[in-house]
Amino acid sequence: MVKNPTRKKQAKILRGFRKVHRTMGATLFVFFFIISVSGFLLGWKKNSFGVLQSNTQQGSSTKFTQWLPLDSLKNNAIFYLQKEVENSQTLEIKRIDVSETKGVVKFIFTEYYGVQLDGSTGNLLLLERRYSDLIEELHDGSALDTYFKTTGNPIKLIYTTLMSIALLLFTVTGFWLWLGPKRMRKRQ
Repeated sequence: MVKNPTRKKQAKILRGFRKVHRTMGATLFVFFFIISVSGFLLGWKKNSFGVLQSNTQQGSSTKFTQWLPLDSLKNNAIFYLQKEVENSQTLEIKRIDVSETKGVVKFIFTEYYGVQLDGSTGNLLLLERRYSDLIEELHDGSALDTYFKTTGNPIKLIYTTLMSIALLLFTVTGFWLWLGPKRMRKRQ
């Protein structure tokens, strides 16, 4: 009986794909675990009953003409944060979100704190730990950029590039590991 050279070549390719698939799986297991769990949590953050992400509160006015100046609101946010959180002097504002339809201004600080103020009165509506921001940074790798205080997010870029390529290779090798044996049986 003469062995089919095409079948032999396909078997060799299959073994190579299996080896790449197995090696990548073993090497990147922890990273894929973090991405899958954090992705799941991010998908559910708005439906977590305020555990992962608090709901936006309601301010007293949705008209900008009745709101305090942004600088005054910023000073209020810093005041409320310093009043409630130890060592908050070192915290910086990462971003400011304005929700006109809710009448609220959110000040998001480093170290995952958030302050929601009524836009027209400047009163504190909510002071929270923003776990969803931490989960997002774990998910995309920027948590290491935050930890090492890098500029331009180089760790995030390397991490997302490597994980994207790995996921693509997993998809290709996994598909071939499923299809290859079917093709080999068909040609028998």
